[in-house]
Amino acid sequence: MPEQQPDGGAIASTGAGGAMDLATSEGTTLEKTPGGPEGTGPSAKPRSLWSDAWHDLRRNPVFILSALVILFLVFISLWPGAIATQNPLDCNLAKSQEGSQPGHPFGFDGQGCDVYTRTVYGARTSVSVGVCATLGVAILGSVLGGLAGFFGGVWDAILSRITDMFFAIPVVLGGLVLLSVVTSNTIWPVIGFMVLLGWPQLSRIARGSVITARQNDYVQAARALGASNSRMLLRHITPNAVAPVIVVATIALGTFISLEATLSYLGVGLKPPTVSWGIDISTASQYIRNAPHMLLWPAGALAITVLAFIMLGDAVRDALDPKLR
Repeated sequence: MPEQQPDGGAIASTGAGGAMDLATSEGTTLEKTPGGPEGTGPSAKPRSLWSDAWHDLRRNPVFILSALVILFLVFISLWPGAIATQNPLDCNLAKSQEGSQPGHPFGFDGQGCDVYTRTVYGARTSVSVGVCATLGVAILGSVLGGLAGFFGGVWDAILSRITDMFFAIPVVLGGLVLLSVVTSNTIWPVIGFMVLLGWPQLSRIARGSVITARQNDYVQAARALGASNSRMLLRHITPNAVAPVIVVATIALGTFISLEATLSYLGVGLKPPTVSWGIDISTASQYIRNAPHMLLWPAGALAITVLAFIMLGDAVRDALDPKLR
């Protein structure tokens, strides 16, 4: 306990742990720990938004679990042969619809193809479509929405009406109409369709974030000091407006993977011989009573992948949004 001074004040006393306690005359004790953890010491530098978010994410089990799942998916997408040594197009009709066997843990599909190998190689297609579509949507939507929010006026009004028109188009119905006339077996028509109908959502998010950041004092100060529009947009507004776009894009990545599977299931997305979870689910639905394992594994892989990206987006949103702390 500190020694009380005659005038009612207090003096500092050092405890056994090396901490310095300051006791006020009202009995309140403030502890000042010189050697405390990072970010709590008296000389610690304040963390930025991104470092503070990373500090929270490292301690979030939801983020860690979803990130591990996504890293595994990325690994098998880049090197599927590391865990699946067979050819996904190597089929044997004599083993059609057979169940699990040594060396074939997931059994065989209707054409006698190894379900395990096709499930592994299907991750490459689905993740590639999701990543490419998300990058295209994020770039196009952020640029258009950011410029509309920064300059406003006629440009903002025109872009807002265009986004309203795209929002009125049902995604699945639009895919049935636009992709039904495409004969290409590559993933690019599907990616182009997703970018075409997906950019308005990111554009609206980017527009709102830029409008909010544009009204901050530091932007007004930069404008008063004569900073150009490009400098204010790139140096002051973009770093403080990109967080909501990242969150929405992360969640949208899982949505695009699910959309690709839906379009492939309906027969207008990816087409054989492309290996896709949506194609395998569509084929397996015909044999669901006799061979349910054909549907279980690709559908389970699709569900886990979409859930992982949604969980990752939720964790990033919680870390970047100060209102949710």
